[in-house]
Amino acid sequence: MKKPDAARLAAEKRGRQAERLCGWWLRLKGWQIIGRRVRTPLGEIDLIARKPGIVAFVEVKARGRAAELDFAIDERRLARVAAAAEILAATYCQPGDDMRIDVMLLAPGRPPRHLTNVWHGG
Repeated sequence: MKKPDAARLAAEKRGRQAERLCGWWLRLKGWQIIGRRVRTPLGEIDLIARKPGIVAFVEVKARGRAAELDFAIDERRLARVAAAAEILAATYCQPGDDMRIDVMLLAPGRPPRHLTNVWHGG
């Protein structure tokens, strides 16, 4: 088995830190974090957050510069998150809950940018 290179390890560390920061930010906004890095056969959900009546499946993206954030997420990535969320909905949603796909974008020196309900099918 091949060892991960330094760049991959640094990216993994940056991603985990970004997810922790976004989890804290969401909690400060009244969300309860009910899942972290939940894997499915179709993809992984970085954070699953709940408020009364709603469950958000959150994709977190961190970049080294704010200018790179506009290119951090695309239709293909969102489709994978949506497919994973469909698998997990029965586990994390309660009867009557709405569910949505959110994206949180992070860059140094900037507060998290929280994009809500970004997936409408494709």
